[in-house]
Amino acid sequence: MSRLQGKTAIVTGAASGFGKGIAERFAQEGCAVIVSDIAAAAGESVAAGIRSAGGRAQFVRADVSVSADVKAMIDAALAHFGRLDVIVNNAGTTHRNQPMLDVDEATFDRVYAVNVKSIYLTALHAVPVFRRQGGGSFINIASTAGVRPRPGLTWYNGSKGAVIITSKSMAAELGPDKIRVNCINPVIGETGLLEQFMGMPDTPENRKKFLATIPLGRFSTPADIAAACVFYASDDAAFVTGTCLEVDGGRCV
Repeated sequence: MSRLQGKTAIVTGAASGFGKGIAERFAQEGCAVIVSDIAAAAGESVAAGIRSAGGRAQFVRADVSVSADVKAMIDAALAHFGRLDVIVNNAGTTHRNQPMLDVDEATFDRVYAVNVKSIYLTALHAVPVFRRQGGGSFINIASTAGVRPRPGLTWYNGSKGAVIITSKSMAAELGPDKIRVNCINPVIGETGLLEQFMGMPDTPENRKKFLATIPLGRFSTPADIAAACVFYASDDAAFVTGTCLEVDGGRCV
């Protein structure tokens, strides 16, 4: 049975990587999906692929750090599908793995705008919708970096720590409205940000250094993260809020 039948979700950063995997899996589970990204051509392609496979999807170009874009994204979900049940705040960015003082101010600001302000903006525009409907679910993609930080990604680590604590506080405050808020912490994965996270060329030799820190011996995949998102979005998680699920092959142990 399709676990998300009748639901509508927005997935940000859905043109590639984890977001693409989440959007496609949601559609397979019967969910109508707003595929959102700043990369229009790639995002349109993901939405078209979902439709050609028999799913329901619409692409909306949005910069998650811009209030008007976030509002338009949420309005689009209501216009196309008539309701909104889930927002997956997956869009994220990082600075290159490097000494903390080498990260320039503009890069710092962009990391916090995309990774943290986006949570504020989706809450601002979606919470009233969820309240009218009698409930809803936020799934925020944080990172193992917000739990077990390491040198080289200091400002990124801090942004993901902010996502985790903000999610827990939202869960406590929005619980009476039947709005659930949960986090997923992936470990490093084969996405467009891989070389930035590594701070070095993506070679088999360099990968070994990172894989050695993961007990299960591989990077996280879009399928891994999508499976966790399906659980949080489904009625199986009806009594689950304020939690953080490490999908990290044991990296945080």
